[in-house]
Parts: sequence; structure tokens; C-alpha cells
Amino acid sequence: MRIVRKRTPEGFRWRKAVAGVNSIAGKLRGMERLRVEEPVREIVLDLDDQELQREVVLDARKVGVDLDRGEVLPYATLADLRRLSYMVGVDVRRVGKYTRLPDGFGDKIDTAACIVVGRTLSEYYRTRAHKLWLRVPDPDGPEKLRKHHRIMLQRANVDRTESERWGALSKALAAGN
Repeated sequence: MRIVRKRTPEGFRWRKAVAGVNSIAGKLRGMERLRVEEPVREIVLDLDDQELQREVVLDARKVGVDLDRGEVLPYATLADLRRLSYMVGVDVRRVGKYTRLPDGFGDKIDTAACIVVGRTLSEYYRTRAHKLWLRVPDPDGPEKLRKHHRIMLQRANVDRTESERWGALSKALAAGN
């Protein structure tokens, strides 16, 4: 904790230090967790850099630490999430598999959890697309593309598009659109 307080917020290094403290805090319970989590929360809220603030809050959310009580991330309702998911072309029920969504359209969602789910799904589809592209021979090389190679390329393009859609949803939620 002292290391985080003494360092000036310099992006990646400071973010990694706070993530280390948060990963430890995520494993604690009761008063011990409160003693670690609250000072980190205060430090994060005192940051001048809003982007760094947002990313630190999202990193903490990945390990189960909730540093945001509505001060950092924008307020969003289920109706906002459904509207944004419709606009980018993803199924909002997929988010509901990984985090609890409220019943009423006007009820507040856990914005941080929804952003983390969107980013995770985006990364999953991006990685899947890259793995498929790496299994296909080079089109300029000596080996010809066979039918199954073309199918793999089509699937990789579908996964890339899906990755872009989930990434767009998480960006829109973070921006508060």
C-alpha cells in the first residue's frame, strides 16, 4: 500500500501496483479487506487522470474488488445496455450469463461488470480468430488454399467481427453513450 501511495500515477507501472494490491484485497474478507480496499479507493478517486482512474477501477473489478460507487464510471440502466447491445449487434443475454442484470428497464446495472464481460468476450473472439488465421497456409506461399482453409478463414472473419462488436459495446458503456 505504501508503494502505491508514494508513486506518482504514471500509467502502466502505477496501474500494475494498484492491481497487485487489489488482487490481494480480493482474497481478504471482513475488516481486513476494508482496511486495504478503502485507502486504495480514496487514492484512485483522487487521481486527476480520468482514463487511468477508469482503467484502475476496471482492473480491480476483474479480481472482485469494487472501487467504484458511481463516481468513476457512468450511470447506466438495463435499457441503456439493451439499446447499446442492439446498436452494436450483440446479444445482451450473453452479458447476463456472467453478471446479474436487473429485472426492470430503468434499474441500474453494474457498469464495471458489464464492461469487463464485454472486454473479455472481445478478447476471446479476437484470440479465436487469430488462432484460426495461424492455422491457414500463407496465400502467397507454395501450398494452395483448400476448401477447409477457406471455411476457417470465413470463421475467423466472423470471430473478428464479433470481437469488434463486443469491444464497441464495452467502449460505449465506458464512455456513457
